[in-house]
Amino acid sequence: MRAFLTAEWRWLAMINYAIEPDVLQPLVPAGVELDSFEGVTYVSMVGFLFLNTRVLGAPVPFNGDFEEVNLRFYVRERATEGWRRGVVFVKEIVPKRAIAAVARSVYGEPYVRLPMAHRVEWPLVRYEWRVAGRWNALEVRAEGEAAFPTPGSLEEFIGEHYWGYTARRDGGTSAYRVEHVPWRIWRVGECSLECDVKALYGPGFAHVLARPPQSAFLAGGSAVQVYRSRPTSTQ
Repeated sequence: MRAFLTAEWRWLAMINYAIEPDVLQPLVPAGVELDSFEGVTYVSMVGFLFLNTRVLGAPVPFNGDFEEVNLRFYVRERATEGWRRGVVFVKEIVPKRAIAAVARSVYGEPYVRLPMAHRVEWPLVRYEWRVAGRWNALEVRAEGEAAFPTPGSLEEFIGEHYWGYTARRDGGTSAYRVEHVPWRIWRVGECSLECDVKALYGPGFAHVLARPPQSAFLAGGSAVQVYRSRPTSTQ
């Protein structure tokens, strides 16, 4: 099957927070269940660069390179080959109206368009977005050498997901597959999140993202292939 979208995902800054399952349960699509690591449920703020974007092999004029920041959590689905581990997005922010519109139409994902900027000045990686006239920011400062995550670690749990799940308006669920090579990661010595959480994600997430994170790391990224969304279940 040919990928619908190909691109490079680079400089993925991931800040990860423990969260009460009750906050996420109303957002879990039908047919999947919340996933956890050592009994703890997580939500992540992720910022990265979307580069060299192509749809069905064709470049996207004026929309090939852009920032994305998203808030996501982790689910799993039982399949014939075993558990499929995936993510559900609470909201995804991009600076391009066309990209947001296509993502909503093709994948049903909760994309919004906001002014954005980024800065990569090693070892600092920073993503910014503007809400209600105020700039928000996610920033990490890498340290050490890049290495593959330790098998069975929290970093592997957060970083190695190859399915996206979306709740449909009819009560069912759609899924899409993402392919990429495993990513090397850097430890993060310092990180910060300045975000109008209530305005973007609702009051249920405000106390969660105000806490110190459980972990943070920076992934170098790679080329990716994203396949078309398909229905997996009905309510």
